[in-house]
Amino acid sequence: RTICRYTIILSALAVFFHGKPCGIPVLALLIGADTGEYDAESSMDELSELAKTAGAEELARVLQKREAYEPATVIGEGKLAEVKELCGSLGAELLIFDCELTASQIRNVEDETDVRVIDRTMLILDIFAGRAVSREGKLQVELAQLKYRLPRLMGIGASLSRLGGGIGTRGPGETQLETDRRHIRRRIDKLSAELKELEERRGYARDRRKKDSVQVGAIVGYTNAGKSTLLNLLTGADVLAEDKLFATLDPTSRAIELPDGRSLLLVDTVGLIRRLPHHLVEAFKSTLEEAACADIIIHVCDVSDPEAAEKADVTLKTLADLGAAEIPVVTVLNKCDLLTENIPEDDSTVKISAKKAQGIDRLLQVVAANLPETAKRMKLLLPYDKAGFTAKLRENGKVFTEEYTETGVLVDAIAAWPASTSGRRQAARCRVSRTTRRPKSRKERGEPP
Repeated sequence: RTICRYTIILSALAVFFHGKPCGIPVLALLIGADTGEYDAESSMDELSELAKTAGAEELARVLQKREAYEPATVIGEGKLAEVKELCGSLGAELLIFDCELTASQIRNVEDETDVRVIDRTMLILDIFAGRAVSREGKLQVELAQLKYRLPRLMGIGASLSRLGGGIGTRGPGETQLETDRRHIRRRIDKLSAELKELEERRGYARDRRKKDSVQVGAIVGYTNAGKSTLLNLLTGADVLAEDKLFATLDPTSRAIELPDGRSLLLVDTVGLIRRLPHHLVEAFKSTLEEAACADIIIHVCDVSDPEAAEKADVTLKTLADLGAAEIPVVTVLNKCDLLTENIPEDDSTVKISAKKAQGIDRLLQVVAANLPETAKRMKLLLPYDKAGFTAKLRENGKVFTEEYTETGVLVDAIAAWPASTSGRRQAARCRVSRTTRRPKSRKERGEPP
């Protein structure tokens, strides 16, 4: 019974657009309240794109200007009556609110309109659930869904309560709602443990790349900016690239060779969006940290979008929150073939068209110019009193051969240093140069033979 009950819960969490044959869109009304906190019109446009991606057909929009959300129904009583009339006249099957709703708000609006209600976060979670392919991606989406739905579960009360046996057990027992919450909490704990294990593996892989001096470039940007198209063009990867929000979810890694001969591992990260649900940020933290641990960030912007500047700010703010503000950034102005005005380029800004393969050569040159030199292969002659330095080389780099000579240890190794701090990098270079000097003879030191 427990397994069957839990399967029903997961099915309810994963499916929001149901009741119609596959391929037939759900008829939806988009509802928002403009309190002046953000640009409501742009947010509604984005909500329309999200609904289209999820398989809904927009019938109409209802936007009300208010000083604050109505505690019971988000919008006012009169506007809610107008929404009810629209549902009857247009045949709406779904109401999508452009904000997060509480369990009581969902229940109140559904009771008033007799139409199913979801919010912006539910919509994004549904899209993510359909896009996740890898095991880690599915676990991350499920965890975010469960955490979001847990406080919004609504039960029938004591009518489905279970009683114990014996003296002292009279009265209402554990309700169905309490049972469901307990099962979901257990599942959340299990998913969190599995994701922690996967996060540790990802950390080991990052450490291995650093030790082998593999440099990483993270492709980041607003959703539908052309990140996957650029990755396919640069590496020949067969990543899904569509004109939809969150067309790809799972990160993909491919290696390329830069014009200066260095190799760079490109990582395609999940797309960003305004007011990204914090449950998703927490669940996808290990995936987003790929950008924070990269040597260089390739920020892709859809320059043909009138809101390109605002969306770029959202991406940069998210990177700063992840601790990636100090990493070198190359700004890629994609879809430049759609521009009617000339935008100047500089040492860290490139105009390209990933779809038409324009500007790719200069992009690679700019990436190579801005990519820090984090490691270098060299031969070091270490005096025997400094031979312990080889242990640091093994820890932070890679040692190929060691040869013991009369004057010291001749080491062929890759010496690595942190790329984020120029002072520490310069200090590392000074330390390496000092250790490579030929040891002075006793005569040069003024000592007797």
